[in-house]
Amino acid sequence: MSVTFAQKVRLLREQIEPPKTQTAAAMEMGISQQKLSQIELGRFEPSLDDIVILCKYYNVSANYLLGLPREMPYPDR
Repeated sequence: MSVTFAQKVRLLREQIEPPKTQTAAAMEMGISQQKLSQIELGRFEPSLDDIVILCKYYNVSANYLLGLPREMPYPDR
């Protein structure tokens, strides 16, 4: 069973040291606690800007959050 985007965001918040509340993490990211809650519940589809904020805050790649392979091949053009 794969972990969903929403589950990954919640797990990242809970696993940072020290663990952050939604309110604290959202404040540090510059988003509302309600938005973070809805993202973690899978009820809000984050924008590209939201994904960038999450990646920078948790120091992870967009590929990781989106469930894409680490070394994704790119087409030759």
